[in-house]
Amino acid sequence: MLIDLQGKVAVVTGAGRGIGKEIAYTLASEGVTTVITDINQSYLDEIRRDFAELGYEGSQYLCDVRDYGQIEAMVQSIAQEHGRIDILVNNAGVLGGGSVDTLPEQIWDLNLDVNLKGTFLMCKAITPIMKKQRSGRIINAASFAAIVPSIGTAAYASSKAGVEQLTRVLAGELGPWNVTVNCYAPGMIPTEMNHFAEQPPEKQQQLLDTLTLRRWGSKKEVANVICFLASDLAGYITGTIIDISGGKLATQIPRDAYEKAQAEGEYDLFE
Repeated sequence: MLIDLQGKVAVVTGAGRGIGKEIAYTLASEGVTTVITDINQSYLDEIRRDFAELGYEGSQYLCDVRDYGQIEAMVQSIAQEHGRIDILVNNAGVLGGGSVDTLPEQIWDLNLDVNLKGTFLMCKAITPIMKKQRSGRIINAASFAAIVPSIGTAAYASSKAGVEQLTRVLAGELGPWNVTVNCYAPGMIPTEMNHFAEQPPEKQQQLLDTLTLRRWGSKKEVANVICFLASDLAGYITGTIIDISGGKLATQIPRDAYEKAQAEGEYDLFE
């Protein structure tokens, strides 16, 4: 069984780097005409050169997902050029935090404006096209923080929890038009934004001890899930959050299994 995305048109926001870039390149490698947005022109210029060298189909747009005017103009241009939009991946996001009693209002607003409002505005602009087509896939970036937040992440976790609920509502609204809407919750995937793999060794160990699969996840593992959700194979999945966290919620203390295996001589906890 092969995932077939040939001939589809996708828009991936905030895809100049990190997980979003991996998603965009993976979709393009599967034959998807992939439109990439970002607020950093140098990232887009690099991607343009890569696409030309790799023979990928697609285009790049400088677009701030907080600005509905920019979004409308971009979506109109894409629709005119390609005649359709099959896949929307709302990846654009920021991460900023602090304790609630000292959290600057600007940080709260930035998280809500980019992570939640930006997702809403992109959906608002593209859903009329998908309704007209009577088909489409909307895939939103939530976070493990939407399920279990960390101390000091009130703004980020609130925005991502909002994305999850927006996803459920929109899935209900678009069901009659055969448009599915899901979100994904990456766990510990090292990126330029979270710096997981750059933490001191003892901090890395503490983080990895919370996972059933005691290793960092990869951007590619997230991108592969997105490809599945974007495909016809996932046509009966909608309104849900896909947990890509290495089993962070599988058991209460995942480290216990590793310590047991180590005691039995079957595993080196520090290999």
